[in-house]
Amino acid sequence: MKPGIHPDYRPVVFRDKTGGLAFLTRSTATSTQTVEWEDGNTYPVIDVEVSSASHPFYTGKTRVLDAQGRVERFRRRYGTTQR
Repeated sequence: MKPGIHPDYRPVVFRDKTGGLAFLTRSTATSTQTVEWEDGNTYPVIDVEVSSASHPFYTGKTRVLDAQGRVERFRRRYGTTQR
């Protein structure tokens, strides 16, 4: 890598506010907010909307969509064409 052209690669905490998950990793992402981590050091924190702790695919709380009801509602709204 060429020196002086790449962003700073440093430890950063990513935190999912809804799922309660936080993990320390390395990233080039920046933030003005900081958090004191379990090891006693202070790191920049990036709040994310969705992670494996809150995403329905990983939590098993998926919604079952009624596909048949959607088709019928579409047909009622726009009508069906007979060939």
